[in-house]
Amino acid sequence: MTLSSMTGFGRAQGEHDGVGWLWELRSVNGRGLDVRLRLPPGAEAVEPQVRARLGSQLARGSVTAQLSLKRESGAVSVRINEEALAKVLFAAARLQAETGARPPSVDGLLALRGVLEVDEPADAELLSEQRTQALLASLDHAIGELTAARRSEGSRLADVLQDQLAEIERLTAAVSASPARSPEAIRARLADQVRRLTETGLGLEPERLHQEAVLIATRADVEEELKRLGSHVAAARDLVASGEPVGRKLDFLSQEFNREANTLCSKSNATEITRLGLALKVVIDQFREQVQNIE
Repeated sequence: MTLSSMTGFGRAQGEHDGVGWLWELRSVNGRGLDVRLRLPPGAEAVEPQVRARLGSQLARGSVTAQLSLKRESGAVSVRINEEALAKVLFAAARLQAETGARPPSVDGLLALRGVLEVDEPADAELLSEQRTQALLASLDHAIGELTAARRSEGSRLADVLQDQLAEIERLTAAVSASPARSPEAIRARLADQVRRLTETGLGLEPERLHQEAVLIATRADVEEELKRLGSHVAAARDLVASGEPVGRKLDFLSQEFNREANTLCSKSNATEITRLGLALKVVIDQFREQVQNIE
């Protein structure tokens, strides 16, 4: 299985008994599942079924479903109102006899109101039982296209996320292996800080200096942050590989990633670790940006 994006498009068209239709489905990012329907007059009865079908296939996203209906030529009947036409012809003959006017043309007669009558099915007749079933079958096809598009985009995003997780793992390993974290480097920095404290002339006692050195060393220790970053990478990989709707969980993990990177940077007292920590923050921000597209 693969992840699904919240972005996609699907369409399907059909025809039954003189009425044609077109479904167009669009989805973009959303905190939950928000379905907005645009149905023509006479099609309101299918709204609950449309929402149910979309809800059974989609977990998140802002989805717009639009239905367009069009009556085919065979669904419209045209007839001449014989009574109205007779009255018009009688009036025209009388006017011609009195004024010598030319007789009316056929197109002129048909253009008169009431002579030509066009009968269209009422809106209530648009959705018969069989037509409704055909309409919903087309909707299922459009939903299939939409979910396929979301999966295709999700597959691409999964590759991007895996690359970003690999970079987070690489930077975490680089911090862990940094010479700035070696006991010798830490000892040298502590010695320099102790020297500067003694040069202040405050007359600090050796025991107080030892306490300060221990405190500095404790504050600079980022081992716990590195372990949590490694654990978050493993958890994120499992979620990406699951193919389930895990967008919310990945978003939560990205916040945890950011928290650890912030703590690492705040504890750092070495230029190299600060540089790596800032690089981590950049990749984590990119990771979180991509996660916002995941269902």
